[in-house]
Amino acid sequence: MLIRKRRGWEIPESAATPESLFFNRRAVLKGLGAIGGAVAAGALPGAAHAAHDETGEADPSADLYPAAENKAFKLERPLTPEKLATHYNNYYEFGSQKEIFRLAQELAIRPWTIEVGGLVEQELTLDIDDLLRQMPLEERLYRHRCVEAWSIAVPYSGFPLKALVDLARPLGGAKYLVMQTFEKPEVARGQKQFWYPWPYTDGLTMAEAVNELAFIATGYYGKPMPKQNGAPLRLAVPWKYGFKHVKGIHRLTFAEERPVSFWQEIQGREYGFWANVNPEVPHPRWSQASEKFFGPDGVERIPTQLFNGYAEFVAGLYEGMDKDEALYM
Repeated sequence: MLIRKRRGWEIPESAATPESLFFNRRAVLKGLGAIGGAVAAGALPGAAHAAHDETGEADPSADLYPAAENKAFKLERPLTPEKLATHYNNYYEFGSQKEIFRLAQELAIRPWTIEVGGLVEQELTLDIDDLLRQMPLEERLYRHRCVEAWSIAVPYSGFPLKALVDLARPLGGAKYLVMQTFEKPEVARGQKQFWYPWPYTDGLTMAEAVNELAFIATGYYGKPMPKQNGAPLRLAVPWKYGFKHVKGIHRLTFAEERPVSFWQEIQGREYGFWANVNPEVPHPRWSQASEKFFGPDGVERIPTQLFNGYAEFVAGLYEGMDKDEALYM
């Protein structure tokens, strides 16, 4: 007899928080998904280009969404409205203000390649659309916690980071996966600010990178990822603060030495390498004990959870570490 143990983020279907806004949208998108399936089978040539971004640019991956929902990843809170999640976010490549979605539309995301190098059996250059069609795409509902003490709950589509690590075939000496964004200061005007250490760089230990929660997000709310949210692919590690979630990934490097991340180089006292969510460790300028959750009914102040509520699945990664090493910040 197979006995299934319910995990900490799962709740019974009968107890799920109503998400009418989200599922009404999904009913429409499922119809589009049926068309997408026909496109994949060759029945409707050209229909895959029906979806467009905010500039009207067609996305060649549109037929892949909405991806099948992985029901193992549930939330105890309702989803943040799509309009808010796609119009209130940080992306310093385009500026320090929150509403940078218009500026981000200037970024061309086709063609797009991902360079894989460092301690690997063979260096690779991956085309984004080839990669998307060989990865096991699924949808996951994740909490997202910003170090600025606000949070959202969103549906990501994408694939486990482990699948990309397996494709890269790192050597035994690789201890860290270093991720870097693109460099295009001609359109990403924030990159013209010379006092920032471009390109945006951050990383994970190999154990973190292959953890089941580590996710490469390529879609959002059942559609291709918007440019302002990190298209065509971004990192989603929900137990860490948002500045670890590298957007617009262009380069992956497997390394023996721990990288110095973008925000560490700017202000290491405030932004450490680990950046694990912990309500007991304040940011030097504000408390992390609670957060402003942006939900369908407005902003709600809620308590912050250790590892953003995912402790059961990631706490073991940090056992034996000295907290003086800034484990959580």
